[in-house]
Amino acid sequence: MKKTIITTALMLCATGIFAQWKPAGDNIKTQWAEKVNPQNVLPEYPRPILERSDWQNLNGLWDYAILPIGKAEPTNFDGKILVPFAIESSLSGVQKNVGRDNELWYKRTFTVPSAWKGKNILLHFGAVDWKADIFLNDVKIGSHTGGYTPFCLDLTPFLKSSGEQKLVVRVWDGTDSGFQPRGKQVSKPEGIWYTAVTGIWQTVWLEPVNNQHIVSVNTVPDIDNGRLKVEVKSANTQPSDIVTVKILDGTKIVAEAKSVACQSLELYIPDAKLWSPESPFLYDMEVSLLSGGKKTDNVKSYCAMRKISYKKDADGIYRMQLNNKSYFHYGPLDQGWWPDGLYTAPTDEALAYDIQKTKDFGFNMIRKHVKVEPARWYTHCDRLGILVWQDMPSGDRSPQWQNRRYFTGAEMVRSPESEANYRKEWKEIMDYLRPNPSIVVWVPFNEAWGQFKTADITQWTKQYDPSRLVNSASGGNFYHGVGDILDLHNYPAPDMYLYDAERVNVLGEYGGIGMPIQDHLWPSERKWGYVEFKNSDEVTAEYVKYALILKDMAKRGFSAAVYTQTTDVEGEVNGLITYDRKVVKLNEQKVREVNREVISVVK
Repeated sequence: MKKTIITTALMLCATGIFAQWKPAGDNIKTQWAEKVNPQNVLPEYPRPILERSDWQNLNGLWDYAILPIGKAEPTNFDGKILVPFAIESSLSGVQKNVGRDNELWYKRTFTVPSAWKGKNILLHFGAVDWKADIFLNDVKIGSHTGGYTPFCLDLTPFLKSSGEQKLVVRVWDGTDSGFQPRGKQVSKPEGIWYTAVTGIWQTVWLEPVNNQHIVSVNTVPDIDNGRLKVEVKSANTQPSDIVTVKILDGTKIVAEAKSVACQSLELYIPDAKLWSPESPFLYDMEVSLLSGGKKTDNVKSYCAMRKISYKKDADGIYRMQLNNKSYFHYGPLDQGWWPDGLYTAPTDEALAYDIQKTKDFGFNMIRKHVKVEPARWYTHCDRLGILVWQDMPSGDRSPQWQNRRYFTGAEMVRSPESEANYRKEWKEIMDYLRPNPSIVVWVPFNEAWGQFKTADITQWTKQYDPSRLVNSASGGNFYHGVGDILDLHNYPAPDMYLYDAERVNVLGEYGGIGMPIQDHLWPSERKWGYVEFKNSDEVTAEYVKYALILKDMAKRGFSAAVYTQTTDVEGEVNGLITYDRKVVKLNEQKVREVNREVISVVK
């Protein structure tokens, strides 16, 4: 009887919670939208590259309010919002615009588990777009700017001794009215520009740690010498504290080392198994921190032995190499948008879906376009085996790109505030993603959009991470002969109209073959595609035609190519898959076969 009463009570409680939330609006949605449970939203551990066993998910229903800038914390809130979905999204349950003249307020309470007594309590935000102020128990404890990077705060000094803790977050986002990086977001979406994303859009979570704890772990493989450099950052350590690292293949320890906490470690890995899209082998890694002989922290991670470089082939063409072998990078432009969650995939299964379909199409690379994803997306890339070109999200002045016109003259001048923000956020993005072996190319600029001080930014990027290639400006108008790559854009068909004999030459964007499919379209007056066809056979034939042109150009000098694009996005109908991920538009087998033909040209 007792069990029945408890079960009934839980069912009534769940019914009440569901009654407070449902997807807003009637736009198209993915199949995963139906699996969103407000009691258990994105329950997976959010940071698998640095994992601890104990944590608490704060996703779920929060109070929200929209107020003019400068107003005090509201006493009455407008309703409930499902975190971590942006307020403009359907899955937030709200689907309202905020705008540059308003601020978005969030509020919830939480309790700290009694088992965490004596620990430091860290509050993590996966990402908040754009400026976030954090208040705990009516004390402002921190702020963060930047819509694409994680940040955390130590709550310990501000927690009440027991009971409920009050957490409030205030957010401002100017979207396209300010200088901040914002990718394809605009206040009035149309064509190739999409809905604004404001506020919390990645998982919020708590984590208990000891005062002396590990902050980050980065690895730099050196396959030529069979070595792995491990850089461990820690907090509140003493000069005598020790870091230990173990590298494992299954249960077998293949390497281990110790150092004082402020030093990097080098481990020798004999006969290393190399990572590639064809064989994405990952070593497990355990990192511990010891103080006075006692373990104060222990984290699980992983790493890979792989090398990205470039070298002239027998014909004098610079080719990108993976693990010292010429390797043609071929993949789609992946924007990472969702009709129901906008920037946020409805579930982890959905997050992995686009990557797996990219592999199914026979591609070996993804260009992550002017967006940064949650940490789990990059882990899926690491585990499934896909190369990633990572863009810096564009911002500031709109692009003035013109096909075939490349300039060597003056670039735009950013304001000191704009430049400082760009440099801050680009560094934070690189710090965030450096541990992921799937990342092989950094892309600071796209199509001259906000492009400034190209040589300086390129040099800094290369110096900060010499283990990867730098594509200074994908399709940028301003050509400075810097970086590792010359990147051309041409729509719809491939074309090679510029060549740099001292760099890798790539086709950074082409394609855009459109096909609208009824009942799978986003509300929009204009359906965008560079060319448009009526059925799958026609689209597939056009894709194959372009791929064969590309195959010939690969023989003559292209070493990579990016097809636009993975899915439809809002008004764009040029995806390989519909926006709701319910229809694969092209003949998958034919696409896979011709893609493999293109890739096999370079050996």
